[in-house]
Amino acid sequence: MSLVFIGLGVLLLLLLMVVFKLNAFISLIIVSLIVAVLEGMSPLEAIASVEKGLGSTLGHLALVLGFGAMLGKLMADSGGAQRIAMTLIDRFGIGKIQWATMLTGFVIGIALFYETGFIILIPLVFTIAQAARLPVLYVGMPLVAALITTHGFLPPHPGPTAIANVFQANMGQTLLVGIILAIPAVLVGGLLFTKLFKKDQLHAHIPKDLFNPKEFTEEEMPSFGISIFTAILPVLLMTFRACLEIFFPSSPLLPAAEFLGEPAIALLISVLLAIYTFGLGRGKSMQDVMKSITDSIGSIAMILLIIAGGGAFKQVLIDSGVDQYIAGIMQGSTLSPLLLTWLIAAVLRVSLGSATVAGLTAAGISAPLIGLTGVSPELMVIATGAGSITFSHVNDAGFWIYKEYFNLSMAQTFKTWTLMVTVLSLVGLAGVLVADLFM
Repeated sequence: MSLVFIGLGVLLLLLLMVVFKLNAFISLIIVSLIVAVLEGMSPLEAIASVEKGLGSTLGHLALVLGFGAMLGKLMADSGGAQRIAMTLIDRFGIGKIQWATMLTGFVIGIALFYETGFIILIPLVFTIAQAARLPVLYVGMPLVAALITTHGFLPPHPGPTAIANVFQANMGQTLLVGIILAIPAVLVGGLLFTKLFKKDQLHAHIPKDLFNPKEFTEEEMPSFGISIFTAILPVLLMTFRACLEIFFPSSPLLPAAEFLGEPAIALLISVLLAIYTFGLGRGKSMQDVMKSITDSIGSIAMILLIIAGGGAFKQVLIDSGVDQYIAGIMQGSTLSPLLLTWLIAAVLRVSLGSATVAGLTAAGISAPLIGLTGVSPELMVIATGAGSITFSHVNDAGFWIYKEYFNLSMAQTFKTWTLMVTVLSLVGLAGVLVADLFM
């Protein structure tokens, strides 16, 4: 009956979130407690399991997400993100403007949450489109594709980081493999996909009354070198650790690299650097810098709780022995665990709208397959993340952000945004299945 109870739990989660519009965190806690009792736990055991899941998940992720939000906020408030975008566009020129916006979204998307990166960069898209007399979507879609791909595929973003925690994947290796697989996804979804449309189909009217973030003057922005180095320092540290672990496992530098490449430490180092490069070194007071840091935490409070709720549901599944039950069922199955976790995440994504909840729930259900099949946990992270971004529609906040900022009709939004993220998801899945042949 274990899978029946899981199915009932997922249906209840859909009912609470979609029909009753209940908050995702509250819904996850309610469902976790009910499933725990249905699986045979006493009420007190159910509470203990939920608390264990909450604590273990937040204990690992709170530092990563907190420091990541701080770094992104410091970069945004200093003009560093705008500097990176403007420099890349100057280098590429109007003829290759899509490459410039795509690379901008990819670089900035590694450090910023999707919504944050979108809000920061969308005024730049409008400016470029008007100056070059190009359709807004022609300029903006490659950037959006890069932002959503990094958000779904790569740590230290909340979804991939939390999923990696569930699968006990190496964070550095996940980042390294994720970047490799994200590149073809962005090229297909961000560049080739837009070629299917004629330029006159990509026109949109720029809204005049939308919030317009501050545009920095040349003197206010830090240099490109400082901005790009500070933004990607966590990536460099984690990638260096992963390379040593893979290619030079006996190197005397490995212990230091393992410490510095730990996601929380890498982000802490970057935040400390950003306090100077994006703050004190630019003439800001410590009070102003600390205000940016304090404000950054508010943006991730609910994200942290939702992730913790997903961790609670995952722990209930583990403590009730569902993992052993699934493992027994899968012993005779020929279905790839990578495809299975993608399918579970995709179904939940379409049903719930939340990529984070979909990814975490799918990870909790499919985690036992790693020990059974020996599949790479790093590839499982990316497969789950890819499934969690597919077919975004009206129950996803990202759908509405895209629609309103580009001032599109519902039909235009489905034709561009929904199809684009689905293409990104499918290319990501294909990349994972190919990579599995060599890992």
